[in-house]
Order: sequence, then C-alpha cells, then structure tokens
Amino acid sequence: MTFFANRLVAACLATFVAIGPAAAQDLEVSILAPAGAGGGWDSAARSLQQVMMSTGNARSVQVVNVPGAGGTVGLAQFVQSAEGSPNQMLVGGITMVGAIITNGAPYDLTNVTPIARLTGDPLVIAVPASSPYQTMADLMAGIEGNVERTIWAGGSAGGADHILAALVTQAAGQDPAKVNYVAYSGGGEALAAMLGGQVTAGISGYGEWQGQIESGDLRALAISYPEPIEGIDAQPLKAQGYDIELVNWRGIFAGPGISDEDKAVLEEAVSNTVQSAEWQELIAARGWSDYYAGSEEFTDFIASEAERVHEVLSSIGLAN
Repeated sequence: MTFFANRLVAACLATFVAIGPAAAQDLEVSILAPAGAGGGWDSAARSLQQVMMSTGNARSVQVVNVPGAGGTVGLAQFVQSAEGSPNQMLVGGITMVGAIITNGAPYDLTNVTPIARLTGDPLVIAVPASSPYQTMADLMAGIEGNVERTIWAGGSAGGADHILAALVTQAAGQDPAKVNYVAYSGGGEALAAMLGGQVTAGISGYGEWQGQIESGDLRALAISYPEPIEGIDAQPLKAQGYDIELVNWRGIFAGPGISDEDKAVLEEAVSNTVQSAEWQELIAARGWSDYYAGSEEFTDFIASEAERVHEVLSSIGLAN
C-alpha cells in the first residue's frame, strides 16, 4: 500500500476517534477488515455492519479494508491508529494468529482489546470423487504408509488449513514436519487442484466446497468442528476417534488503551447484535456457526490458541 493510501485509510479511521459514545445505539463505528473485499474477514465485518445497523445497535458503521500479510498489515495500522478510540474495531481470527507467528509481526493480539468471539467455520477434509479413500481411516492409513506422497491442498502457509493438515499427519503417527502441503491463494485454486486430481486431499471451509460435496465431485471425510453440525453428513474428527479439533474462528477487537466505559459500550453493542434473530439468520445462511464468547472468555481463548498454533507451526518448521 502506498504512503498516500495509508494516509487516506488513517484519515477515514480517525474521523471516528473523537466521538465518545454515550450508549450502544449512538455508536458511529469503523470496522477494519484486514483483508481484501470478498474474503472471510471482509464478510464478517460487513455482516456485523449490516446487522448492527438494522437492529439499532449502532447508528453508523463503516468498513475499511486493509489487506496484506495474513492480516498483520491491517493489525499494525489498527494498533497505531486506534489507541484509546471508542469507535474503532478490528476483525481477526485464527489465520491472523498464524500469520503473526510466521511473519514475525511487530504486533500481536495482546496489543489490542478483545471484545467478542463471533463465529466459527467448520473446516472440511475432502478427497476427489475418484479417490480410493472412502473414509477418514483410509486417508490416515495412506498417510501412515507414505506421508510424502500424501499431497494436501489448502489456503495460505501457516493458516488454519495448513495447521489442520499437520495435526492430522501427527495423529497418523508421522512427523508433521513432513506434511506435503501445497498452499493456494484461494479456495477456488485449491478446488481446481482437487478436481484435477493433482492432490491427494484438501482442506477448506465447508461452505466453500459445499456445492461440490453435494454434487458428488468431492467426498467429505471429516470436519474439524468439535460437534456434529446439522446439515453436514461428514462427522467430526473427534467422533471418528481422532483427538483433533480446529475451528476457523473470527472475532472482533477494539484498540489498545480503551477505557472500561467505552469497552462496555462496544461489548453491549456486539452482544446485542449477535443475540438478535437477524444475526442468527444471517450466519445460518452463510454456513457459519455461532461461536460467541464474551471479552473475558475470548481473551483466555486467544492466549491458548496462540500457544497451540505456535506449537504446531514450530513442528512444521514455520516458527522458532
């Protein structure tokens, strides 16, 4: 991003800094999505924008996109611009946790103020319809027999897909550092590799591949969510005897140094939003699961996730 573009985004964010909300319904808030338009974080930010305004939990909500480096570019800009601001929020998730570690980013999620965990996406492990692997047990046996020849397709290196592939490899009794993982820039490219028979198995958000699973072009072997999900035939890894769970979660943060009073206003606005019928209908339509946790629980969760992700990335050589 150019110097002038950075100044422009900073100026947009700063327009909200001086306003101190007296109540949730008076909020004029900016949500920074640290990714390009159309991605998961952008969708989460715009969904929150839509429902906060339609339910009267905010008067005005603006979404600003700052893509780059797995969300760490947006995170850095947010930390620098949102100090003490009652009117700025940031969307982030597990992929940002991985990117912070792999990129050696100057800021991490301890530099912002957790407001709430919002949603969780089930990741799906799938194989092409032509694959000889009919079950998760078959795939595990294949990994155990030849880990290097088991080629995985997924999203960015160090992201949730990569982490899950490493955990599955480890559960198969193989060194996760040997996982043969091909990172694609988007779910569409990974899907093409799957349908073209270029890889053994793939990992993505269930919603991204739902159409191909339902059409029979892909075979879903398992989901990484801790419990079964209505409408998804594939069973959780845990239900199949593998002690693995991984949720592609998304949450919302305020800036550093926010006052307790202003934090409480943001917490109330978000809490009221996610408890609304409109929010529940929207996330169901998008194939997301309600994964809400308040600020205190979310803060503890982030600490445990950072530790777990660092351990997995270290095992595959992406972290010290």
